Amino acid sequence: MECDTPGVAELTDIIEIDDAADQRLDDFRDLTIADRRPDRPGGRGLVIAEGVVVVRRLLASPYPPRAVLGVRRKLDELATDLAGIGVPVYATSAKTMSDVVGFHLNRGVLAVASRAPAPSFDEIAGRSRVLAVLEGVNDHENLGALFRNAAALGVDGVLLGAGCADPLYRRSVRVSMGHVLRVPFAPVPWPEALGDLRRRAFHIAALTPRADAVALRDVRDAGYHRIALLLGSEGHGLSRAAIDAADSAVRIPMASGVDSLNVATAAAVAFYELTR
Repeated sequence: MECDTPGVAELTDIIEIDDAADQRLDDFRDLTIADRRPDRPGGRGLVIAEGVVVVRRLLASPYPPRAVLGVRRKLDELATDLAGIGVPVYATSAKTMSDVVGFHLNRGVLAVASRAPAPSFDEIAGRSRVLAVLEGVNDHENLGALFRNAAALGVDGVLLGAGCADPLYRRSVRVSMGHVLRVPFAPVPWPEALGDLRRRAFHIAALTPRADAVALRDVRDAGYHRIALLLGSEGHGLSRAAIDAADSAVRIPMASGVDSLNVATAAAVAFYELTR
């Protein structure tokens, strides 16, 4: 039924649902079950945003929304964003929402969207000055944090090499605060993409804690017009093959006794140095 709450019904129709088994909520169902998650790339491949801020960013992104589900208070906060979106907006209780998604959702609102066509490697490389190129970054939270850092510090795009997690997995979207929906990214053939970047006049810098690597600021100060920064997995870092394929190995100078940083933290430091 339509909601008569002032400030919400004036902007969009709200559909009340109190039955967790209602099939209209299937896009939001079983978010904790690995082989049934609606955001699984091999399954339905949907994009799920959690919380008012992230839902707002999804609604403003190129990803076509399918539906919104939330408790009334959170829908009230999104009233302007929901006006005229042309997809169902479902209001329910926190208990029903928990039964649908499989856990208590503190953020109180979800939006589901279809995936948007990804830009090509050529499109991203052609318009970029600083790129992040990832190898084996398979932790969803680190990947989301890395995208948030890329958005904040002006990195033009992210290229996903071998072994990387899906940036549109729910946890990555959440940790990125929705910024994964605005930073262009594309999977690339690995390691062939490095040669393609070099032919496009990118200086390829591999971030590593190796003692013989040059300081990151030296690469910044060298005045390269275009830089592709290689970042590796959380455990082992970049492969030897990736480092050997780079034009330079670079490091972040650190205090004695500390040999490395979390990949998202290291990326933030490097992005700051290379984009300022």
